[in-house]
Amino acid sequence: MTGPLLPSGKIPGTLLADLLRRYPIADQRVLIGPGMGRDAAALQMTDTALVIKTDPITFPTDDAAWHLVHINANDLACQGATPRWLLVTALLPAGETTTSSVIDIYERLHAAASSIGIVVIGGHTEVTDGVTRPILMGTMLCEVPTPRRRRLRWTRPER
Repeated sequence: MTGPLLPSGKIPGTLLADLLRRYPIADQRVLIGPGMGRDAAALQMTDTALVIKTDPITFPTDDAAWHLVHINANDLACQGATPRWLLVTALLPAGETTTSSVIDIYERLHAAASSIGIVVIGGHTEVTDGVTRPILMGTMLCEVPTPRRRRLRWTRPER
């Protein structure tokens, strides 16, 4: 590996822009693909658009579940969509994760989600040596009727 080490956080905008140019989307059903400032994706279904968003919670917090739900939901709402379903990946630190700590995370997750009408529909949970604190990653989805597509805050990229 060469080049300077990257600091923690998002990758530099110039690197992201270069990656986006290298790997263009060649699928006509992709209404929103990756792009600078785009935090959600959308796929054209038969008569609806499926809007998808993913984000991790990597910063230390006592309520990662609440942040996971609300940060993901906010990014969909900013696109003009109503959040509906959530997949969660929970990576938990080996040597300190207990049954009660897992139950607590999932109680908080379901409470935050149900409070704003979101259903947790699946995901993955594991205890791993690869993390030093709980890391939660969420993929949130919603479906909007095609006529509403014009109300979403984006346009189809030129192909």
